[in-house]
Amino acid sequence: MSRILVTDLDGTLLGGTPDDRRRLRDALARHPEVTLVFATGRGLSSTREVLRDPLVPRPRWIIADVGATVIDGTDFTPVDPLQEHLRAGWPGADRVRAALRRFPSLTYQHGVVQDGRCSYHLAPGRLTDELIAAVEALGCTWVHSADRYFDVLPPTASKGNALRALAGKLGWQPKEILVAGDSLNDLSLFQLGAHAVIVAGAEPALLTALAADHRVHRPRQTGAAAIHATLRHLGWVSPALDRPARRHSLVVAYHRPPLHWNGESWQPPSSPNGILPTLTSAFSEGLPGIWVTALAGDDQQTTRPHQSGLPLSLVPLSTAEWSGYFHRACKETLWPVLMSEPGRSAFDSDAWADYRTVNARFAQHISAEAAPGATVWLHDYNLWLVPGLLRSTRPDLKTGLFHHTPFPPPQVFTTLPVAAELRTSLACLDWAGFHTDLFAEHFRRTLAGLPGMPHIAVHPLGIDRPAIEKPARLHTPQRRPATGRVVLSVERLDYAKAPVQKVDAIDHLLTHQPELRGRLTFRLVCPPPEPGITAYDTTRQHLEQRITDINTKWQNGSWQPVDYLPRNLSTTEVINEYLAADVLWVTSLQDGMNLTAKEFIAAQAALPHHHSDEPGVLVLSRHAGAAAELGDAALLTDPHSPDDLSTVLARALALTPAERRARMNKLSELLGHERPADWATRIIHAIRNSDATVRPPTGV
Repeated sequence: MSRILVTDLDGTLLGGTPDDRRRLRDALARHPEVTLVFATGRGLSSTREVLRDPLVPRPRWIIADVGATVIDGTDFTPVDPLQEHLRAGWPGADRVRAALRRFPSLTYQHGVVQDGRCSYHLAPGRLTDELIAAVEALGCTWVHSADRYFDVLPPTASKGNALRALAGKLGWQPKEILVAGDSLNDLSLFQLGAHAVIVAGAEPALLTALAADHRVHRPRQTGAAAIHATLRHLGWVSPALDRPARRHSLVVAYHRPPLHWNGESWQPPSSPNGILPTLTSAFSEGLPGIWVTALAGDDQQTTRPHQSGLPLSLVPLSTAEWSGYFHRACKETLWPVLMSEPGRSAFDSDAWADYRTVNARFAQHISAEAAPGATVWLHDYNLWLVPGLLRSTRPDLKTGLFHHTPFPPPQVFTTLPVAAELRTSLACLDWAGFHTDLFAEHFRRTLAGLPGMPHIAVHPLGIDRPAIEKPARLHTPQRRPATGRVVLSVERLDYAKAPVQKVDAIDHLLTHQPELRGRLTFRLVCPPPEPGITAYDTTRQHLEQRITDINTKWQNGSWQPVDYLPRNLSTTEVINEYLAADVLWVTSLQDGMNLTAKEFIAAQAALPHHHSDEPGVLVLSRHAGAAAELGDAALLTDPHSPDDLSTVLARALALTPAERRARMNKLSELLGHERPADWATRIIHAIRNSDATVRPPTGV
């Protein structure tokens, strides 16, 4: 069931002591399933000023101008056609002011920015039948609150009507809504049949109007404390979680958790390398702080607690939210652009709304966990909107983001319909890190011209060599067939890895070197993406068809050129594949780093020379981040060129044992021995000591 808190600002959410407001903010951050809606008499610009207050939680939706304005709280755009309908019949501010100029009791609020309404001061006892008739003659409605404020509105505009329309759009039911207010301009909210709370010290006229409504809670507390008490009474927030929580000097945020529920137990990632093992290692070795991550889908269904021992702070997401956010917005809209394949990008406004929602929840969660002046370390494009959200609500934080993916050239980035929104947020970073100089330069050029530029650094991620070397040394080498060669690829299913191009290159190689028939096997370990991701369906269908075609064309007895394994392998199984391979073939069209290439080097280099007189060869895409580190010690290939793919592979297969050994020795030297946990510590230090070249404004 949805849970929606709809609250007035002045005297309500903003009322009470700073401690009251902090407790409510933190409770909402710990319960992101509660959607927050502002319903205020303020205009949008004034509401945005309120959001600079770090004690104010971030709203998902904003009803402003006493119900004449309805705004998406993630990007401050009007919710149309809903807002357009609420303003139907509005004669315009000029006509309203001209018609009411004859009433000297009205004082127009010149200092208040107004949109779709006109606001006046009106002293007690000065609301006359003549004034009411003048407003009605304009086809407008009015609200007189606190015996002081007189608002002239479009005929159907009110906070209650705006909420009713928003609830209809989003499918909310009255029993899922709690409204909170303190003055007569909130009265229409209380007439929807929802849960309701009137805070202590409310306008007497509101209390009188609702005296007979027994559904309304009337706690003794004022402002935020009254809202908090009612949320506890309804069971929407847990009292056990409302105790003051320890706040952290370091908050790390990554959208994926370090454990996944497989239906029977919590499982860590199969690979010993990558961002999840890196963060797990860093926190396990005493990194002080907390790790904010999502809990979604099947992981959210189990009641069995995880036993990771990690300091996790979980952001609950529904299956639908995760699907819109990750499966669609991340994988169908952003990922193709990151891979410099903008023609594959598909933008869907509903999925992007989910992306905004999830980023807003992460930002709210981070804010609640972060101590004053804390360091925040974000990971990857999945949280690109968080920097802007944090800058507006927690300007005291030092925020960095490491991009594990490629960063595209600016002319590719700007093909995104939301490019401006993303650039504005990214400019709010204090620090941005990349695997290569090229990706860092793309980022710098993309943000050029904005009023802020983060400190930009290059810190390529390595691997945990001992985690690969130990099982490799324990491995009993398998004797290769005297005339057989194994070309290996280990990669998830993704068009960016060029799997179809590789299968076609095998066909090309066999056509030009038919003597390899029966003497060459391409082993393609290519597990599918998680269920729900459809962005790679066409690639999978094409790949499997080409494998069938080529195996049928070239098969010879029991031999087929392509050995396709569409499943995940354990770490031990992958290391065995590395050690049995004559060539590791990495052909990414774009790749942030590619740790598989580094794991292959570590495994091959771990074996004593007498066990590996003819070590494997690394054929590596020029467009993988690892190529910037490993250079010509690998055989570099261009997967965009079919001829180059097959030519370089043929060269790898023809290298002499001495050439293979020399290359592997050089690759092992270039790989180095820095531990990923040390890499993480170094980056945290860099974020803490960074200074953006020009600080962007702290406003939204």
